[in-house]
Amino acid sequence: MYGEKALINTTVFIIKEWQLAKSLTMALLCVAFSASCAANDALSIDQTPIHTMDLAFPNENNVQPSLGDFGIKNHVLMSNDEGERWAVVTIENEASGRRTLTNKHLLAILANGERIHPNDFSESFDGKEMKSVTMSFGYSKFPILSIYSRTDI
Repeated sequence: MYGEKALINTTVFIIKEWQLAKSLTMALLCVAFSASCAANDALSIDQTPIHTMDLAFPNENNVQPSLGDFGIKNHVLMSNDEGERWAVVTIENEASGRRTLTNKHLLAILANGERIHPNDFSESFDGKEMKSVTMSFGYSKFPILSIYSRTDI
């Protein structure tokens, strides 16, 4: 009787230890998986060519940025493994008065030739002011090749 009780207690102890080990393993896997997912969300700077590119994708729908007084000085393109497309764009208000830049003033050309506006935003500029603005272009499997504005007809 005593040996049977000891065997049952030992078995219960082993089962509880196994359940604890299983729970700890699951918790560690969840932490590792969420850390892995967070790492995939991080943006990386995309390699950009040193020279200026002339792109000749057709534009049958004549998609153009809105006319404005904003010149693009430079841009840094970023993306992640999930297909998010972002850019830090340095823009100058070339007018002497205050102007408001919106997403409609800029277009990006993707590697498949598609032209897209950044997601909605609005940024005020004083006359002749230059700012760097971080903007999202949403998700695409194709990288951004260039960003441009339109300052005259």
